[in-house]
Amino acid sequence: MTSGNPFKAALARGEPQVGLWLSMAQSYAAEVCATAGFQWLLIDNEHAPNDVRSTLAQLQAVAAYPGHPVVRTVNSDPALIKQLLDIGAQTLLVPMVDTASQAHALVAATRYPPLGIRGVGAAVARVSRWGARRDYLHEANDEACLLVQAETVTALGNLREICAVDGVDGVFIGPADLAASMGHRGRPDHPDVQAAIDDAIRTIVSCGKAAGTLTGDPALARKFLDLGATFVAVGIDVTLLAQGARRLAASFGLGADAPAKPSAAY
Repeated sequence: MTSGNPFKAALARGEPQVGLWLSMAQSYAAEVCATAGFQWLLIDNEHAPNDVRSTLAQLQAVAAYPGHPVVRTVNSDPALIKQLLDIGAQTLLVPMVDTASQAHALVAATRYPPLGIRGVGAAVARVSRWGARRDYLHEANDEACLLVQAETVTALGNLREICAVDGVDGVFIGPADLAASMGHRGRPDHPDVQAAIDDAIRTIVSCGKAAGTLTGDPALARKFLDLGATFVAVGIDVTLLAQGARRLAASFGLGADAPAKPSAAY
């Protein structure tokens, strides 16, 4: 790990960062994906079977590659946030942030006193190279990058207030949960949901914060980037594997995606 946070710096400069979601919870798969050249890689703790140790293994696996690891937490627990920071996660994506007060609490959880409440134990942690990075305690607050997820109707109503929180570097729009919150569960492609995402991206950008989202549709990803989003994930590792495996099986007439066989004539 080097000092500084190049991903945070790129977002501050408004440079688009194209990423890939890592949901397989497996360091070998994470390293394979790291060779592809994506600018950021999301290690998911919310909806993938990850814990602190498996997250650590993936951080170690991708460390040799340019893509910046972003860790999505399972929740807003300051104790877990502290552990993730100590194992070397500089950039965190925190789900289900509906209010500015929640955002303020998360900023505090990612900063050392007097700016926050993060416990000081870096001397025995990977993030400081176990004490070899003597400047870490002085640089850590500046290196921390906090991305919060706005994924409900309530969050969109509070979006400007969330963006105004000092220490929030970016706001990620979660399409699936937003669709459910809007009454369109399972339909993030619904026109009303897509219009809400577009408006949210414009609002976040107008507030001077980085906007992000996730989509497996390349055309949509490019549209979001054109709207000014600066961190967009364009695929999920487990989905790519599932789709590729099913296509291959179907080409041999196997699996649920295979063409229906004609009925035998009796």
